[in-house]
Amino acid sequence: MAATRTLPASWFTSQNLYDLEVRAVFDKAWYLLGPVTRFVADSEVEYEIAGTAFTVHHNGNESFTTTRASDSTTLPHYVTPTGLLFTTISPSAPPFTSYFPSSLLELLNKRDFRKLPHRRSLAYPGKFNWKTMVDGYQECLHCQYTHRSFSVKYPPSFYEADNQDTYTRHIVDPKKPDDGLFLYFYPICTLNLYGGGMSSFRVCPGNGSEGVKGKVGESRMEFDYYFDDGQGGTEGFEEYFQFVRRVALEDFELCETAQRNLERGVYSQGCLNGEKEKGVVREYFPLLFFSVSPSRTHCLTVFASLCFQLPHLPRRSLGFSNISKNPCPF
Repeated sequence: MAATRTLPASWFTSQNLYDLEVRAVFDKAWYLLGPVTRFVADSEVEYEIAGTAFTVHHNGNESFTTTRASDSTTLPHYVTPTGLLFTTISPSAPPFTSYFPSSLLELLNKRDFRKLPHRRSLAYPGKFNWKTMVDGYQECLHCQYTHRSFSVKYPPSFYEADNQDTYTRHIVDPKKPDDGLFLYFYPICTLNLYGGGMSSFRVCPGNGSEGVKGKVGESRMEFDYYFDDGQGGTEGFEEYFQFVRRVALEDFELCETAQRNLERGVYSQGCLNGEKEKGVVREYFPLLFFSVSPSRTHCLTVFASLCFQLPHLPRRSLGFSNISKNPCPF
């Protein structure tokens, strides 16, 4: 895929492609569930991602058990040294330390994510493909004219997307290392520290349920909010919450409008700004532009298989014209 081209609109509207993504992308990925403060000891939290329902049980002392609902399979999980919990939805996913580069833990270890208590969670459906939302998160060209309140606090005079294989760090102001940290974890998770608190969200594909096939043009947004006023309380939380919710709702409206235009054929394919939208390129093929290793070859094979099983997609523009045809291994 040329770095200056977007994915074709069919990748946002094809049900066949969505069904392949479930097996080839989501079953192989790791997902941020949040800091350990999200989970009360001796309790369970239920989740669903790409049609796989699972529960997370906090056994106490930051010991967790993640269990798939359909067959009681214990799923791999990982707690970072500074208190973030990640999980998979399938035992077929690679190890955490293979999926993410070592630079991620180096970055995360600079902050103690146990300091902020969990305050609130939200979940609601959206009429857009999961990639439509991630596209918007992975670039901030729209921020100045869409997120006016955000732009006042974080002027768009500087913006940089630092792509690191399966995650991206968005840098708003390098002079404020303790504020304005935005992280994207491929394929659907984010972590955001700004405005005095912390939030994370997942763009769960399909808005389905256990055993029910999701629809390509639907998603479910899941948000968790964390805040501390410096004294263990919540003074100032509502102000922070309203600020970040305003930004989230502005993005939500953009995504539903964009998805409608994709489905109507208003947009087919276009160009990307190679510098300011390089985060979008990484979202599409997180490992494609790097030297070959076993894990990177695996990712390339996944997307090559997607292209060959959907012959209407332009293989040459996606960079697969010289790859021999092999059946999808998933």
